Amino acid sequence: MKTNLIVFGTRPEAIKMAPLVLAFKSNLEFNTNICVTAQHREMLDQVLEFFEIVPDYDLNVMKPNQNLYGLTATIIEEMKIVLEDAQPDYVYVHGDTTTSMAVGIAAFYYGAKVCHVEAGLRTYDRKYPFPEEFNRQLTGKIADYHFAPTLLSKNNLLQENIKEQNVIVTGNTVIDALLIGIEKVNTNEFKDSEIENLKLILDFQKKIILVTGHRRENHGQGLLNICIALKTIAEQNKDVQIIYPVHLNPNVEKPVYELLSGISNIILVKPLAYAAFIWLMEKSYLIITDSGGIQEEAPSLGKPVLVTRNTTERPEAVEESTVLLVGTDAQKIINETQKLISDKEFYNGMSMLHNPYGDGKASFRIIDYIKKL
Repeated sequence: MKTNLIVFGTRPEAIKMAPLVLAFKSNLEFNTNICVTAQHREMLDQVLEFFEIVPDYDLNVMKPNQNLYGLTATIIEEMKIVLEDAQPDYVYVHGDTTTSMAVGIAAFYYGAKVCHVEAGLRTYDRKYPFPEEFNRQLTGKIADYHFAPTLLSKNNLLQENIKEQNVIVTGNTVIDALLIGIEKVNTNEFKDSEIENLKLILDFQKKIILVTGHRRENHGQGLLNICIALKTIAEQNKDVQIIYPVHLNPNVEKPVYELLSGISNIILVKPLAYAAFIWLMEKSYLIITDSGGIQEEAPSLGKPVLVTRNTTERPEAVEESTVLLVGTDAQKIINETQKLISDKEFYNGMSMLHNPYGDGKASFRIIDYIKKL
């Protein structure tokens, strides 16, 4: 029996790896262990609880004022102990985090086969997004097997001289997670205090605009521009309600609360757990975000997305017109939002399009590929 070690550390990784964990755990042909680095602690734990996942190893590396130097070194050191205990044949890492990059290095040193989930995304600008683009390129160099969400991602890898037999297009596991999650939160048995609170504070007679933002490259003037745009949108559209779960990073929290507090139709809340967040996505009219995962998820719910970034490693959504790149230009954000609010034909054109990121069966394609090895 082959042994798997699935490793993740942040909330987005946990969401996207959860369906793979559940699928492997239900497959008796593999012995599957779970390791979390806890690069994000509280938000990670919320996802583990929602998907009922109990890690076999927990590195708990998160520290106050942590920097990339210490984080990378700590993960590599701690993973040596885990790898020697678990003795995996395959180590699965996800996407573009420091956890993925550092675990990939440690697994390579150990001698396990490295499997990269959500492989092949590229901007080809190593400083944008930082450090994610560098992390994903380096992880791509380390990995033995590459699970690309789209054909474009696969072609990126082939152009980098990755052998075609080692790349498979699976769709994105985030869609697997979303479909599992939406079904769960809409059952009568599911109870969640955050969702109950949202029901109390939201006015569903209005068009709900969901906003998120956390990218380092938007800190400073970029975030200020976004806040200026949101304030203008709120003031010009009283039939709209903006809800913004504000990231806890002080570089985000401070300017957002300073510029957007006290506006009657803008609601600022603490970050939401996964269950409440996907429930809120489904209830929203449109989404303004710099998140990569939301660019992939929202089209499955029929929600147009305005992306507050200048480039994206997910160009399929741009090409399919399920998302629009607006950067941090305040006027452009205002204009495109206004168009989606007032132009029903334009809105329907975005909301009814095909999701290029998959059908919810990515995890099973990954397992089938590994079985054949």
